[in-house]
Amino acid sequence: MKIQPQALLRFAITAVVVIVALLLGHALWRHYMYSPWTRDGRVRAEVVRIAPDVSGLVTRVSVIDNAEVKKGDVLFEIDPQRFQIALQQADANLNAAKAAARAAGANIDAVLASAAARKAEYDMRQEQATRREQLAEVVPKEERTDAKSAALTARAIWEQAQASGHQANASREQAEAAVVQAQVAVDRAKLDLERTEVRAPVDGYVTNLDVRVGDYAATGTPRLALIDRHSYCVYGYFEETKLPHLRVGDPVDIRLMSGGTHFKGRIIGVARGITDRDNPTGKDLLADVNPTFNWVRLAQRVPVRIAIDEASVPKDVVLAAGMTASIDVKPRRVLDKED
Repeated sequence: MKIQPQALLRFAITAVVVIVALLLGHALWRHYMYSPWTRDGRVRAEVVRIAPDVSGLVTRVSVIDNAEVKKGDVLFEIDPQRFQIALQQADANLNAAKAAARAAGANIDAVLASAAARKAEYDMRQEQATRREQLAEVVPKEERTDAKSAALTARAIWEQAQASGHQANASREQAEAAVVQAQVAVDRAKLDLERTEVRAPVDGYVTNLDVRVGDYAATGTPRLALIDRHSYCVYGYFEETKLPHLRVGDPVDIRLMSGGTHFKGRIIGVARGITDRDNPTGKDLLADVNPTFNWVRLAQRVPVRIAIDEASVPKDVVLAAGMTASIDVKPRRVLDKED
């Protein structure tokens, strides 16, 4: 049987098309399964929950929702009148404590002077008693006994003066400690008064503003969120089959779903663990192993942190935490081979 050239040509063309299709399909499958890219990317940022450090009525709100603020800008203010009164009271207590300390110092000086006088009196009486005792042959016994008694009395008075001096010294130390405590109270009152102005701790954007003039703001209760403008990054959730192709420092192409905006970044970290949903820990801290096993295994996704190259972000682009992005990693080893 003779094969027609046209039939042979059609067979060859069909075979080539099938082979090319298989090769392209295999390449696309490998690209989809193993190439370091993902459409599961999220823009993230650090969120500072702003809460007042003191409680009181809100008298002024200096920002509006979604406004940009600088570090140190006043966000809202709490009624300072009560804290001003507390500062005045603390200042008055400090002045009283200082006056008491000065009085204690003056008292101890008087007590020490009195003790010195009692010591001199005792020395004189003791010397007289000793001299009369040495002249026992000419000095009557009654005079010697009186001199000795006077010396003992003078010694007792001197010891009592010494005890008063110790007590006065302790009183002075207590007064000085009271001055320190009063100074601490003044510093605390000043700090509370300063904290009535709630200021931005970072440069950022006001979000979810939930405070109005007249509201009562309680200590530690967040009233707004502040997104740190310098903390924006992208998290890519890569399948575990693609992790071997990723290295810290690899350049990354990022494309936002919002308008297809394109900018660059680099990998700065790979998460070292994710939750094992199938095998949680039991109540006795033992492994609670799932007795069933699914033969169809889906690749787990591991978070990869990507720093954004701010210079590559278009100036008119608004980055918002939670945006979706596609991520394409350009491994450095491939770039080095191309160079």
